[in-house]
Amino acid sequence: MLWTDLLAAFALYLVLEGLLPFASPQRWRRSLLVIGQLSDRELRIGGLVIMLAGLLLLYAVRG
Repeated sequence: MLWTDLLAAFALYLVLEGLLPFASPQRWRRSLLVIGQLSDRELRIGGLVIMLAGLLLLYAVRG
């Protein structure tokens, strides 16, 4: 893997992260309030699910 690939992935991550606050700041703010009320266990499970989905997608794309 080249450093340029890692930087490109990080740049794409930043673009995706900025979409919601740019497109709908009110909804994004409400989502953060809901996330802030989740328990540590719920956040960890959600993080695990997101990581596994990312790994599966990466495996499917890069095989």
